[in-house]
Amino acid sequence: MKRREILAAAACFVVAVAAAATTALGANVSYDHRALVIDGKRRVLISGSIHYPRSTPDVTNLMWPDLLQKSKDGGVDVIETYVFWSGHEPVQNQYNFEGRYDLVQFIKLAAKAGLYVHLRIGPYVCAEWNYGGFPLWLHFIPGIQLRTDNEPYKAEMKRFTAKIVDLMKKEKLYASQGGPIILSQIENEYGNVDSAYGPAAKTYINWAAKMAVSLNTGVPWVMCQQKDAPDPIINTCNGFYCDQFTPNSNNKPKMWTENWSGWFLSFGGAVPYRPVEDLAFAVGRFFQLGGTFQNYYMYHGGTNFGRTSGGPFISTSYDYDAPLDEYGQLRQPKWGHLKDLHKAIKLCEDALLATDPATTSLGSNVEATTYKSGSVCAAFLANTGTSDKTVTFSGNSYKLPAWSVSILPDCKTVAFNTAKVWINAVTVVPSFTREAIDGDSDWSWIDEPVGITKDDAFTKPGLQDQINTTSDQSDYLWYSLSINSEDGAGSQIDVESLGHVLHTFVNGSATGNSNNAKVSEDVPVTLVAGKNTIDLLSVTVGLQNYGAFFDLKGAGITGPVVLKLKNGSAIDLSSQKWTYQVGLKGEGLGLSSGDSAQWVSQSSLPTMKPLVWYKRSFNTPGGDGPLAIDFTGMGKGEAWVNGQSIGRYWPTNIAPSSGCTDSCDYRGSYGANKCLKNCGKPSQTLYHVPRSWLKSTGNTLVLFEENGGDPTKIAFATPQVGSLCAQVSETHPSPVHKWSSDLRAQTKSGPVLSLSCPHPNQVISSIKYASYGTPQGTCGSFNNGQCHSQNTLSIVQKACIGSKNCSIKVSNSTFGEPCGLVRKSLAVEASCT
Repeated sequence: MKRREILAAAACFVVAVAAAATTALGANVSYDHRALVIDGKRRVLISGSIHYPRSTPDVTNLMWPDLLQKSKDGGVDVIETYVFWSGHEPVQNQYNFEGRYDLVQFIKLAAKAGLYVHLRIGPYVCAEWNYGGFPLWLHFIPGIQLRTDNEPYKAEMKRFTAKIVDLMKKEKLYASQGGPIILSQIENEYGNVDSAYGPAAKTYINWAAKMAVSLNTGVPWVMCQQKDAPDPIINTCNGFYCDQFTPNSNNKPKMWTENWSGWFLSFGGAVPYRPVEDLAFAVGRFFQLGGTFQNYYMYHGGTNFGRTSGGPFISTSYDYDAPLDEYGQLRQPKWGHLKDLHKAIKLCEDALLATDPATTSLGSNVEATTYKSGSVCAAFLANTGTSDKTVTFSGNSYKLPAWSVSILPDCKTVAFNTAKVWINAVTVVPSFTREAIDGDSDWSWIDEPVGITKDDAFTKPGLQDQINTTSDQSDYLWYSLSINSEDGAGSQIDVESLGHVLHTFVNGSATGNSNNAKVSEDVPVTLVAGKNTIDLLSVTVGLQNYGAFFDLKGAGITGPVVLKLKNGSAIDLSSQKWTYQVGLKGEGLGLSSGDSAQWVSQSSLPTMKPLVWYKRSFNTPGGDGPLAIDFTGMGKGEAWVNGQSIGRYWPTNIAPSSGCTDSCDYRGSYGANKCLKNCGKPSQTLYHVPRSWLKSTGNTLVLFEENGGDPTKIAFATPQVGSLCAQVSETHPSPVHKWSSDLRAQTKSGPVLSLSCPHPNQVISSIKYASYGTPQGTCGSFNNGQCHSQNTLSIVQKACIGSKNCSIKVSNSTFGEPCGLVRKSLAVEASCT
């Protein structure tokens, strides 16, 4: 080896050792008024929320690794997750960090994917999670008051928070130890409710901040929605828009911990969604006006397995209209459009971090913000109105669509506009293919008896609160009462309940809803002469997770319960001695595992009958894609696959018939009820079954049907790509990925339409539609306008068929000039196989 090569090798060795030493010593994370500072360098950071218990580790099918890699591919730098106390400590001092609750593995996988982590310990999380993420046993600690200056609560909160911090330290997961965790959060949206707690709220929040800092994580702490967060805690914003948010100190950066990518779904509600143009506009405005850390809540929502959903009435699906859907697939065009937005923002990173923003008005509802320091310059042009504008900026003319932000990484050229859904942001129209359940046996069943059947039933005077009685060990609580009647006259029983669902086994049932969980029912009954038994089954559908004193709201039959006789007299039964049974007999027998010897297998399968357990074996459908069960035909209940609960099902809960629109105008402020679909239909029919829970054959499916249904009608469902569409106009900027890091050498290639099949083993098999000119309609219903190039289809077919992806320049040079000076676009609909 020559001397020069030896010296070079030695130098490389020294650099490698120094890099290893830096990793071992960890990163220094701090902040200033502009940004988080990692190892002395300010950072622009894009974050996405993924909640580890709402998906699965899937060693074989790689769900966690796949979600994290798709997040990284989408331009995400940081993964944000809550820590779910109720899952980690279901019984006081008995911890669970396995399976879906293996927090350490999840964080290590994030690090392996090259992602940072923001760990939101809380430990109150809200998150539409049962009881706000608190374990129910907290409720029974003597003298406890949650989320206030209360010694028993503070002792438990500190103990659990320290437990998580110590675990992270033990595994060397904080950035200060060389790990990926760069932020931690204490408390959660307390500022929304703290006024209800009076003066104790202030002392509590100061205590929480001091306690968190004392744990010495080596990384900053944040409090979201907490205007009075004490130093050094960073107060952050949650909401649909946070561009106008200002931290409570000039020394703290402008951070957005929850940018709601959509909204959650409630049983009985329509499906909310948020147009990507509006979501991108909100992100663009935030970075335009000084933000440097933004998080999507959610980037992947996932599934509320088991009884983890809160509310009440939160659905099993927690899809949230996120860039990655409930099953972990790319939601297009949302994922792709945001990916290009992130690229455009990162092109501006040097300018954003070098200086503070300078904003000027360019007219009504139009603003220009410039970041200029030395030779670097980036600009944002925003039109916050609902009509298009043309403006002049730095001597150049720019067309700004309504409700949009244009990003100019060189202060001259538009690299991205938030309203122009974009070259790589193809629209994928998914469909689900139903497949009959296949197995080596048919359905068998066991009837769940009405009323009191368990040995641990007990009698107490008066009506007992359901949560206090069940400790949330079951959704179900039986209330039973015996009364005597002399003549057996007809009568009526009136029942008042906090809900959430009530079944009266004299006759009838009633249901609350997400806006009002209370239940009121008037049931006609006919009493027999002598002894009569009234059996009432009260059902919860997820415990409340939000609001001041949410833990004290209670559930169950609160009364009065009044028996009205034909002669006009009334008897208040509320204070009499009631017999109580927590849970169902089948729960006590462990029927959810399918192992009992009591299953009945006969040709006369009972259907449309309440309180029945069903079981059958099945083989796993072929393929490696996501899998769901379509519960159309069933009423309400819970389902288990190989003993693991896939959650509550309720396909008979129908959304209101009004309030939805075929298309939603993204222009103007968004709210949770602005964009709705699925009106007049079941809120949820498809229920995710993780493939990692399955064997190839001999799986067991168990259902508990509460209302009455026909299990022979359910089927497996697998998502298919119905169509792949894109539409790009002549006015689109060049693709963001064409921009080089050296903007001075940038060449502008012009707009390009790109198509890419969503799955690795697919190719474009056909072109269903193609038009260059003035095509009309949307994906799945395109049609030719007055201007159309006859060559379009053959050109697109030649460029795309047989390839996984293809790109076509949108210009007259590609397709010829079909119609003079008319503004033209290229629309394509394709299929992948």
